[in-house]
Amino acid sequence: MSPDKLDELFRMQQSLNLRIGVDTSAMDDETKTKWVLNYTRAMTQEMAELTDSVPWKWWAKYQKFDEQNARVEVVDLFHFLISLAQVLGMSADDVYQAYLKKNAVNFARQDSGYAVKDAEDSKHI
Repeated sequence: MSPDKLDELFRMQQSLNLRIGVDTSAMDDETKTKWVLNYTRAMTQEMAELTDSVPWKWWAKYQKFDEQNARVEVVDLFHFLISLAQVLGMSADDVYQAYLKKNAVNFARQDSGYAVKDAEDSKHI
């Protein structure tokens, strides 16, 4: 039987982080804050690189959609997103369970027309 794919991604990322010298499981609050910022900034950069894979410059005719690079940037985002989840003490199962709950909230918002912002509807996640 093959391992759960999300669990395997989390395991692989933890291994890579440890090799780099970042132990996301043993951080005090100050270190967590530092790494939340580091990973958030890294994801911002990866988003910019993903954006540059798409011909967004309406004034430039030379651009082409680089789908292969866009895929690489999405994977880079996963690396940092998983690391961020690990800094916050989240396992693959924690992310999965939170996703299920948040997805239900998002569907409920759509069902209601999402006419009113309700900050309380996600507190249970």
